[in-house]
Amino acid sequence: MKKILIANRGEIASRIIETCQKMQIETIAIYSDADQDLPYVKAADYSFRIGEAPVAKSYLLADDILDLAVREGADAIHPGYGFLSENSEFVKKTEQRGLVFIGPPSSVIEKMGDKVTARKTMQEAGIPVVPGSGFAIGTVDEAAVIAERIGYPVMLKASGGGGGIGMQLLESREDLEKVFVSAKTRAKAYFGNDEVFLEKYISESRHIEVQIFGDDHGHAVHLFERECSVQRRNQKVIEEAPSPSISEETRRNICGAAVKAALHVGYRNAGTVEFIMDEKEQFYFLEMNTRLQVEHRVTEMITSLDLVKWQILAADGKVLPLSQSEIRKLGHALEFRIYAEDPVRFIPSPGKLNAFTYPEHADFVLDRTYEEGNQITPFYDPLIAKAVVYGENRDKALEKASEVFENVRIEGVKSNVPLFSKIVKDDVFKSGQYNTSYLQQSKIVG
Repeated sequence: MKKILIANRGEIASRIIETCQKMQIETIAIYSDADQDLPYVKAADYSFRIGEAPVAKSYLLADDILDLAVREGADAIHPGYGFLSENSEFVKKTEQRGLVFIGPPSSVIEKMGDKVTARKTMQEAGIPVVPGSGFAIGTVDEAAVIAERIGYPVMLKASGGGGGIGMQLLESREDLEKVFVSAKTRAKAYFGNDEVFLEKYISESRHIEVQIFGDDHGHAVHLFERECSVQRRNQKVIEEAPSPSISEETRRNICGAAVKAALHVGYRNAGTVEFIMDEKEQFYFLEMNTRLQVEHRVTEMITSLDLVKWQILAADGKVLPLSQSEIRKLGHALEFRIYAEDPVRFIPSPGKLNAFTYPEHADFVLDRTYEEGNQITPFYDPLIAKAVVYGENRDKALEKASEVFENVRIEGVKSNVPLFSKIVKDDVFKSGQYNTSYLQQSKIVG
């Protein structure tokens, strides 16, 4: 590959450009009217306006993006995460235009993108799934019968959803009747599919995910697990690798299950198998993300591998650079998603980023979407940057994280940096014995 178009924006576009520069591959960036002054636009070899600020008029314009790629002589499309990254029709169109899609086959994306189908597929592979309906539910009465069988509380989920979007916790039939119709309507609006299903809600749960990779030659490997249990609104805020408290036996079992899942579906390129785990370390399949994750940097930190490079090599038909036995983990890494949002209510805080300073450190990486002087608009996820720290062990990594957040200064918008400063010093978090209810139950918020 000599030229890649990046069908994305912000920090992930900058991250892809970083690797392409090392591989001497030219990059084409696209930008909306709201993003024309962002760092990634300047970093790319070529940059082109793709449309107006709303995503439907810019980053989701699949045909316009492909037309640009062909016109400018691109060999491949890297979708990043979000937007078109898990759109199977976009993958098909990409291939029809003679371009390489840097990601899994459209058939895998389609199968894993529908959560009901994904559950059935994992059951066929012998992977445990959360007790649930196992099929799309059409009416509230049907849902009520299933919920009673499963036992409240239950989670109502959109079949086409992901990233915590389209999920609702229901404690009773009354809750179910209140939200069922609106949940289907919202699922249709967000994902183009109004199908919903039910799963048993597992309290005091952990969110553990495993990084997988596959190639065209029948190989699949894992690059260990990440702990993603610090969440707000069912969306991740802090990720770390490896998980701070699961047993080595559980680590082997959950990573093995992820590879088994990858082989069963014929996976290629980067992906993540997400699991939910109860207090007894029994894990259940949650979903498979058929793309590079936001939090891939923590895996890179503990393995010293470049996952974007692996993606490009796999998409180019190469054998995976390392076998499973050759992949090693060393030390500990944590990623903190710095958002322009109120650190108590978690409400977005758009505005001009008047000041953004941070320390330089050998074991600290900052992947930025914005820099000083940029406008953070309400059109996209308000991620200012990802702060990733590494230490020879978890305690050392936490010490470095504390030092980093003492020296990060953000002005012009609110941010969750003050919250992170508290979390890294909190005894519960430091113990590693936390779960997905941590932020809701912790006294550090507020």
